[in-house]
Amino acid sequence: MTTRTRILTGITTTGTPHLGNYAGAIRPAILASRDSNADSFYFLADYHALIKCDDPLRIQRSRLEIAATWLAGGLDVDRVTFYRQSDIPEIPELTWLLTCVAAKGLLNRAHAYKASVDKNVETGEDPDAGITMGLYSYPVLMAADILMFNAHKVPVGRDQIQHVEMARDIGQRFNHLFGQGKEFFTMPEALIEESVATLPGLDGRKMSKSYDNTIPLFSSAKEMKDAISRIVTDSRAPGEAKDPDNSHLFTLFQAFATPAQSDEFRSELLQGLGWGEAKNRLFQLLDSELGESRERYHQLIERPADLEDILQIGAKKARAVATPFLNELREAVGLRSFVAQTQVAATTKKKAAKAARFVSFREDDGSFRFRLLAADGEQLLLSRNFADGKTAGQVTKQLQAGQPLDVRNEDLSFSVWLEGECVADSPAFADTAARDVAIDALRIALTPVQE
Repeated sequence: MTTRTRILTGITTTGTPHLGNYAGAIRPAILASRDSNADSFYFLADYHALIKCDDPLRIQRSRLEIAATWLAGGLDVDRVTFYRQSDIPEIPELTWLLTCVAAKGLLNRAHAYKASVDKNVETGEDPDAGITMGLYSYPVLMAADILMFNAHKVPVGRDQIQHVEMARDIGQRFNHLFGQGKEFFTMPEALIEESVATLPGLDGRKMSKSYDNTIPLFSSAKEMKDAISRIVTDSRAPGEAKDPDNSHLFTLFQAFATPAQSDEFRSELLQGLGWGEAKNRLFQLLDSELGESRERYHQLIERPADLEDILQIGAKKARAVATPFLNELREAVGLRSFVAQTQVAATTKKKAAKAARFVSFREDDGSFRFRLLAADGEQLLLSRNFADGKTAGQVTKQLQAGQPLDVRNEDLSFSVWLEGECVADSPAFADTAARDVAIDALRIALTPVQE
């Protein structure tokens, strides 16, 4: 079983996507998701949006628009896990677990908080005037987003590197306090894409909603043409040579053109192509590049129920990872079942001969399997078929190693997964309460007894 690199990316749902969002984040993320060695998680960061925006209708509309943008841009939801942050209740619970170990001094150093304090001091206000706990605790919520799914790589802009580093610090402290030799959390790394475009807006500054200089990504052809016509250029007349390297119109063209198209456009500008015609060339390029995606986008916007279904499927995939992992973390900090607690006390008193045991056997077709039997002989697990006994033995050793179990509920039964593959299943139980007791018993049976 090979380990794939897990990549996680989120976009805050506070506005309408524009060309800069697409070229700088959405397009490269969609391309990266097609890597067969990547396990990609993409989410709508709508909890984060509440920190920045108190307009419910704007957040609601932005969630719809950004979800449609990802799908219209070509995101394959069968290859990735695509979900809304607010559909994963384990994330706010993990945020609280991490808040309880995050150092206040660490959060005091967060750039966004410090910038707000500095601005207040400069204007003679109380240092914390207008600063919410949402803003102050933003890095902990982002740490929970990352650590919940043990992401290896987190593509971010340079202004977000600190938040990934803080996630590492908080995760390391949790591991140290509660791991007892286990590493619950993978240490994430910020992934900086130097080649990703930062597009200029209509006025030449960075394209941003804050500057009101954006070109909406999937506006109508007429609206896009009107926006492009407002791009600021110099006063050189048709026939006069233009300077492509200092033209943000050329930068926009280059972000969507092939190298051959860019070379041709550069040559025409140097030969005196008029700005009006140059803007028309940019419109034609963008309309050709984005036309099909624009059509898909508007079809999706008109079918919100379909988008909701897709996101609910994504949430189910995400929670299949998050729910068992959070159960492990709850146990680690002491939020344990009373039933399990009683059974742990009883188990530690049993002799080794009465402990749970694995029983291996060979099927008639030549494949190998194993059972895990409780001390009383009850079958807790039956493995899937393995091609050889060595592989079956390796799996049983991994289960006995004391690492957190990936247990996934399936109605009245459950399954056990290792490294993204199902290795064993439980029998069906009479009800969910019996199933949950069996899961507790399984965890206890596979917990190494401390001498």
